[in-house]
Amino acid sequence: MTIPSYNSKLENHKGTDVKSSLAEQKKLLELHTIDSGLARVAHREKSLPEIAEHVAVSKERTELSARLAADLGELEDAKTELGRLESDAGVVDARIARDTERVNHSSSVKDVTALESELESLYRRKTNLEDMELVVMERVEIAEAQLSATRDLDNDLAEKLQDIANRRKAALDELAQEHATLSAQRGLLEDSVAKDLLSLYEKLRAKTGTGAALFQAGTCGACTMSLTGNELAKVRAAEIDEVLECPECGAIMVRTEESGLW
Repeated sequence: MTIPSYNSKLENHKGTDVKSSLAEQKKLLELHTIDSGLARVAHREKSLPEIAEHVAVSKERTELSARLAADLGELEDAKTELGRLESDAGVVDARIARDTERVNHSSSVKDVTALESELESLYRRKTNLEDMELVVMERVEIAEAQLSATRDLDNDLAEKLQDIANRRKAALDELAQEHATLSAQRGLLEDSVAKDLLSLYEKLRAKTGTGAALFQAGTCGACTMSLTGNELAKVRAAEIDEVLECPECGAIMVRTEESGLW
C-alpha cells in the first residue's frame, strides 16, 4: 500500500474555482481577526472565573443550609423542653400554694401532717425542676449562639454570592459590548467582500474552524504547516488572484507583501 506524500497532496491541489484580487483576499484576514475576537469573547463568557466561584460558594451555602436546619431544630427542641419544665414548675407552684393555704386553715392535725408531707415532696420536685431548667436554659443559650453563628455565616455567603453575581454581570456586560462592536465591524466588512469569496470563507470556517490566514515565511498561518522546495515554488507560481487552500488544513492561504514571495 502506497501512502500519499505531502508533495502529492499539494500536486493534487489546484486551488479553488474562486478568483479574487489581493485587496479582496486581504479583507479575509480582517474577517479572520474579527472572528478570532468573537471566538475569544465566546470562550471568555463560558470560562469566567466568577462562574466556577459562584458554583463553589453556592455548593457551600447549600451544605450550610443542612447545618442551619439542624441548629434551628436543636434550639426549638431545647425551647420546647424548657417550656415543658416551666409548665410543670407552674403546676407544682400552684399545688404548693393550694396546700399551704389548706395548712393555714386546717384544724385537723392529721390533715396538716398529710399536707406537710405532700408539701415536702412538692418542694423537692420544685428543686429538681429548677435544676433541670438551669441545664436546659444553658442548652437554649448554646443553641441560640450556634444558630446565630451559622446564620452569620449564611449571610456572609449570601453577600459573597451577590458580589460574585455583580462581578459576573459586569464582566458579561463588558463582553456583550465587545461582542456587539465586533459583530458590527463584521457586518460592515461582510458587505464589502465579494459574495463568492465570502461564501468560500464561511464554508471553510465552518468545516475547519479557520476560514483564512496569512501565508508568511512559507508557513500557513492557520495550521503552521511549512511548505518548502517544489511545494513553495507552486505557491509562488500561482497567480495572485488565485485563491489557494492549505493542503493540510484547508484554510485559505492569503498571500500578501508580508508573505515574502515576491
